[in-house]
Parts: sequence; structure tokens; C-alpha cells
Amino acid sequence: MKFSIVIQASPSSSQSAATALRYAKTLLQQGHELYRVFFYADGVNLANSLIAPPQDETHLPKEWQTLAGEHDLDLVVCIAAAVKRGVLDDNEAKRYEKSGGNIATGFELSGLGQLAEAIAVSDRVVTFGA
Repeated sequence: MKFSIVIQASPSSSQSAATALRYAKTLLQQGHELYRVFFYADGVNLANSLIAPPQDETHLPKEWQTLAGEHDLDLVVCIAAAVKRGVLDDNEAKRYEKSGGNIATGFELSGLGQLAEAIAVSDRVVTFGA
């Protein structure tokens, strides 16, 4: 079965982001396809390369990067929500005259069209947060 995941919760304010990661790992272990992970609203904070959680907590952005690398996952970050929350790639940083981008490697800024496509091609879309 083909799944897509939407994450709307900040990693610092909810367990939803951590639950989404566990869910994604379970899907893949069970042989399902994970078509796309779409980060929206406060979930875009998972793509912030400047996040530095305490040593005794899971570093969710790194966990997503590792999972994406192992399974060639598409990690898409809503550009409007990201810019609003200060998560920028180098192009957007230049556009808004900021000192540099801070989007973590493996994450990609894009629009809601990517979410619409994921909904259209997936058998199931599961949302975490908000």
C-alpha cells in the first residue's frame, strides 16, 4: 500500500512528530511504500538544521534524514509555512535578505501542490498534529 504522511506539529511542543517517525518506520518495515512526507504548519520546524535538542532526547530532524537516506524518501517542507517560521533554503534566504539558509540536508522547500499530488497518488494519507 502507498502512504503519505503530513506532519503539522512542532517537535518541541507535541509527541506527534515523534509518533509520525515511529509510524513511518513501521510502515517501511512492513513493506509498504512511503511516497512522501509533507511538513506543514509548525511541523516545518523539523527541517530546521539549527535545532539542538538535549542529549537525552531524540534528534528528530536527524532521524528523518537517516530514514530518508535509507529509503530514498521525499521530505517536502511547505514553503509558505517554512518562511513564516524562519526555515529557509539558500534561495529564500537571499530573497528575504537573510544571512543564510538553515534547512536541514535532505529536506526540500516546495508548495502545496506537492501535498495535493501526494494525496492524489497515495492509497492513504495520515496526518499527525493539529
